[in-house]
Amino acid sequence: MEKLLEVKDITVKYGVKTVLSEISFTLWKNDFLGIIGPNGGGKTTLLKAILGLLKPSSGQIIFYKDDRQVNMLKIGYLPQINQIDRAFPISVHEVVASGLISEKKGWRHYSKEQQQRISETLDKMGIRDKAKRPVSDLSGGELQRVLLCRAIVSHPDLLILDEPNTFVDKLYEAKLYQMLEEINRDMSIILVSHDTGTILPMVKNIACINETLHYHAGNNPSDEWLGQAYHCPIELIGHGSFPHRILQNHEH
Repeated sequence: MEKLLEVKDITVKYGVKTVLSEISFTLWKNDFLGIIGPNGGGKTTLLKAILGLLKPSSGQIIFYKDDRQVNMLKIGYLPQINQIDRAFPISVHEVVASGLISEKKGWRHYSKEQQQRISETLDKMGIRDKAKRPVSDLSGGELQRVLLCRAIVSHPDLLILDEPNTFVDKLYEAKLYQMLEEINRDMSIILVSHDTGTILPMVKNIACINETLHYHAGNNPSDEWLGQAYHCPIELIGHGSFPHRILQNHEH
């Protein structure tokens, strides 16, 4: 397998508080890694470190391209939908096009090739007919598609999604995971979610962040592994296409 990303013994502290402690794992080309864990366990902090938004107190994050170490990868990022100012006066097309800003030369218009990529990505997500609409008119599921378009329009090596099912209904959630399965054929994905049961059928490997990291190859961790990772008892009960997470009585 071809390495894409290697996290080696990183520790992150906010003042005297340790948020991540000696985290290590490898992400492979076309991997689909689900990152789970309790609120406050350090999931978002790990994403910020990978994205270069914060520097670890110690350890390394190493990127690879074609089996060679590189300074950085092209990364697409889908933030939590509640971090988006929907009142900002911008169209769907403009939001998606902003995913190519780093490729633009100064104040020049987007090239024909870039415009073609924007159109193809809108088609892929089924929202080309909404290209001229302001984002303030969109439903939660429609806005999520637009942000996903922006994240993948540059054809990144890695797509990072932070709680993508927040504020979307279950019908759209099912469509979202179908789209991610298709997208994963072209790029690696890291998906962060607190909803353990829902993401397990989709991902290829799983990691639990709770200050430290527990890695599980495959997507079928045992109740014992989940209990050790969460530091409390936990069970998964299947229910149709969307398993539900059931917590036993515990003090956490």
